[in-house]
Amino acid sequence: MPLFQLDNKKMVLARPTNFKLEKEIQALIENNLKTVFNCQFVGTEFSTGPEHAGRIDTLALSEDGNPVIIEYKRVESSELINQSLYYLSWIKDHKGDFQIATNKALGKNIEVDWSDVRVICIAPGYKKFDLHAVHMMGANIELWQYRLYENGSLYLEEVFKKASALSVSSTIVEGKNPVMVEAGKKAAITRALGSYTFEEHVKTVDEDIKSIVMDLRDFILSIDEAVEETPKKYYVAYKVTQNFVCVEVKKNRVTLFLKLDPKEISIPPNGRDVTDIGHYGTGDLELNIKDKTELEDAYKHIKMAFDRIGG
Repeated sequence: MPLFQLDNKKMVLARPTNFKLEKEIQALIENNLKTVFNCQFVGTEFSTGPEHAGRIDTLALSEDGNPVIIEYKRVESSELINQSLYYLSWIKDHKGDFQIATNKALGKNIEVDWSDVRVICIAPGYKKFDLHAVHMMGANIELWQYRLYENGSLYLEEVFKKASALSVSSTIVEGKNPVMVEAGKKAAITRALGSYTFEEHVKTVDEDIKSIVMDLRDFILSIDEAVEETPKKYYVAYKVTQNFVCVEVKKNRVTLFLKLDPKEISIPPNGRDVTDIGHYGTGDLELNIKDKTELEDAYKHIKMAFDRIGG
């Protein structure tokens, strides 16, 4: 789709261009990791040692504490995917090296969660054969396509995510809302991928709380087809490029942590500012939900958080 710049009620077509050097897109992403992927920078051009003779473009730590590998190309290249898969294998066998680099960059008390390793490829395009290959192998990898324009705009779009590497049978149940059916299919995919499962978070709660959680889940997954459910040990994260809401299921309530600035909104009676309060999950606004009325009221804040991260 073309990009237009609005100039005094006129639409001016923005002309595409490209970076002169691969290092330019790398430096841009590294300087804006928090904004784009909500990751903490760990290292650049990270050496894999003389035996493996490689350098990982960018190492980072996700907001969930997972290792992140980012590789870049300024042209279409199958080498990008091959390198990324190689580094994915390498880092799983060299957890100590990543832990040392993380402690050096972010502090000694950083705990790395190895239940998932996020691999991000960034390039102006991908060949159909590469997309098919990654799809078939079900690799733990994200393919992001960029477009740079002469007016200084940069567009990033995810063209492949790991969840799409698995298929789910699509039995359509008569009378079911197709949006909810699709949400259920996406949830089945994420269950198959995670080290932790959604079911683990709801198996011990009573039916009233479970009903709230299921309605909440259906709403979040129906916001956009790009929303991904990621069960963690203590919470369930919902994300696009980054988490926008984390859900903790407790015996008598459901607690949400939303990616919103509490100072910019009117905090509801069942909410509080947790910017300076430690908690599981990510987000500075806490909402505690005990009934369906509070759940309905929470929907607008969830959508606000989704919009805030650029969803």
